[in-house]
Amino acid sequence: MTARERELPGLFFYDQQHVVIAAVRSVLTYIAVSLYVAIAGPPGMLLALTFRWKDLLYWLGHTGVRLGLLTTGITFRVTGKEHVLRDRAAVYCSNHQSNIDPPILFEALHPRMHILYKHEIDQIPILARAFRMGGFIPVDRRNKEASLRSIEQGAQSLRAGNSFLIFPEGTRSKTDALLPFKKGGFVMAINAGAPIVPVAIRGGRASMRRGSPLIYPATLDIRVGKAIETAGMTVEDRSRLVAMVQAEIERMLQESIAATSRS
Repeated sequence: MTARERELPGLFFYDQQHVVIAAVRSVLTYIAVSLYVAIAGPPGMLLALTFRWKDLLYWLGHTGVRLGLLTTGITFRVTGKEHVLRDRAAVYCSNHQSNIDPPILFEALHPRMHILYKHEIDQIPILARAFRMGGFIPVDRRNKEASLRSIEQGAQSLRAGNSFLIFPEGTRSKTDALLPFKKGGFVMAINAGAPIVPVAIRGGRASMRRGSPLIYPATLDIRVGKAIETAGMTVEDRSRLVAMVQAEIERMLQESIAATSRS
């Protein structure tokens, strides 16, 4: 019997133990976050609506994300945080590898980040209501007219000083290779004259695999690039803008891969 064969029972036991621990933590996370939303959501929205405390909704949102990070054991590190624009509205454009990317970036990037989100989330009443009150905008990509209305609504919000997070791939990529970018978020930035800040995120697939409800502890690597200005651009420039942002995200992903291989 080889040394590898002698190790297999131990490795199998370790893997099984790892899955069981992840399952327990995942269940606790789903219960804790669901209870948090059910208990804190209604009074929080009532107070925010009555006294126009939009900041309260963001405080509740960040607290909920931190609760989820604590129970799952997920952490993150940010490189290039100095490129986050605190004094002006911007569109933060990120790749998408896992369902945990949106809440992680919501917590990591900006204290008042708005999000363009899939309209399917509107099926979750309390969460959808909180999203709408917080200024998040649903996008139905299957309905072109509704999608265009959402993009214009987003441009108006940008002009009012609100930053947005977008995932132009439209779905999660199974590899580090980027999927084709949809152009709606770029048109939104051009129409508002707002800069686009490229963001690369890696590590989410190690925490939550596509098709699995289990969440494993992991450390995500987030890289923020320099803002790309859209001032002077028109809608005809959208393809060029997409190419510039995509190239920068690809560059940062390669940096992340290289840094991981050295560690």
